[in-house]
Amino acid sequence: MRILAGSAPGNANSPTLADFGHDTWWIIIIKVLIVFVFLMVTVLMTIWAERRVLGRMQQRSGPNRAGKYGLLQTLMDGIKLGLMENIVPRGVDKLLFYIAPAISVIPAFIAFSVIPWGPEVSIGGHWTPLQLTDLPVAVLLIIAMSSLAVYGIVFSGWSANSPYSLLGGLRSSAQVISYEIAMSLAFVPVFLYAGSLSTSNIVAAQANGSSFHLFGAILHAPSWFCILLLPSFLIYLITMVGETNRVPFDLPEGEGEIVGGYHTEYSSLNFAMLQLAEYVAVVTVSALATTLFLGGWRAPWPISVWSGANSGWYPLIWFLAKVLIFIFVFFWLRASLPRLRYDQLMKLGWKVLIPTALAWTLIVATARVWRRQGGSTPIYVIGAAIVVVLGLILMFWETAGQQAERRAAEAEEEAELAQPEGAVSPRTPAFPTPPMDLPHYHGIATSGPVLAAVTGDDSTKEVPGA
Repeated sequence: MRILAGSAPGNANSPTLADFGHDTWWIIIIKVLIVFVFLMVTVLMTIWAERRVLGRMQQRSGPNRAGKYGLLQTLMDGIKLGLMENIVPRGVDKLLFYIAPAISVIPAFIAFSVIPWGPEVSIGGHWTPLQLTDLPVAVLLIIAMSSLAVYGIVFSGWSANSPYSLLGGLRSSAQVISYEIAMSLAFVPVFLYAGSLSTSNIVAAQANGSSFHLFGAILHAPSWFCILLLPSFLIYLITMVGETNRVPFDLPEGEGEIVGGYHTEYSSLNFAMLQLAEYVAVVTVSALATTLFLGGWRAPWPISVWSGANSGWYPLIWFLAKVLIFIFVFFWLRASLPRLRYDQLMKLGWKVLIPTALAWTLIVATARVWRRQGGSTPIYVIGAAIVVVLGLILMFWETAGQQAERRAAEAEEEAELAQPEGAVSPRTPAFPTPPMDLPHYHGIATSGPVLAAVTGDDSTKEVPGA
């Protein structure tokens, strides 16, 4: 392990890409174990906290039996799942059925490897960044891992040989594709402002805003991207909920329509791994939001006034506090919002988030070029023209859609009025359709009220079945 030249205790400088790749093997092992243990413990506490918070919001106690305040409830549930029988339905693709949970959970762990937790610290006399590793395209690695995780959901739904599981997997793939586009577009303004795709460089870019004088004091303008790039931050807040399949975007697990979604046929540890993947993804997207928009591990104002707030091990506190705030938002949404319809989910992703993200990206790119050109008037005019054109396109698009829906409704109403009296509407079935699970569909002798309710005949007879 190299000792950084000029490094000393209390050095608050952010790590750079040049500071990675020099750790000894035992420091790398320690960092890997820390990431793994942190995610596992955080998932255990997150599940417990979610159940307690939802209980308070819904005026009930939540888990309170296993351990003090129910702290051991999640651990007991994990042990119970491990001891349960692993039931595998007949006709499944066993290879994909068993590896699908691993495909879901492994990318979530890998994505956390490029998240910075703090500045450089001394471990056993060796200075090392509080980050497992960093890359020039670290954020692209996180996006790639989130894309790979959906394969586990699709494989688990397809391999289970169940229509409900398959439908849940297909829903998830469509949902992730839709919201991942908007999420990626929300990152582009951050890259433009930071000038890098490295997570450590993005944190460093949010260190200090431009300085100004107020009553003789030197102050700094806001530097966090959640303020400077507020539309990107709001778009990411929505898309990160959709990426993790959480309420109100938990359509792949729609209990009311498709039983349990892609994990309907899973049990025991396989089911536990799918749930672990979801909660690890929640922690990862919360840490990514902290890194890209809330200054990462840097202390918020007014704590940042303290000279030692961003040095040593203190930044771990600020980082964890920010991550916990985002995790609490997930709990709040689950207790407050109902599940969206699937058409509403797709409309929000394709007709609102993606066009908004595109327009905002063009505005930010134009502004950056304008500043580099010294504020030249032509660039400013071009940027304003882009905004106006996009606004007009969006307005005419929505107006045209509403007019088409209104014309279709009027045409359908006129067709119904033009039908002769007594005719059956094409939208209404010509005969009553009973539920498909009634006994007479299976060739079972039916008599009395059951048959009368279906055919109007109360005589006893054998109905030919399928």
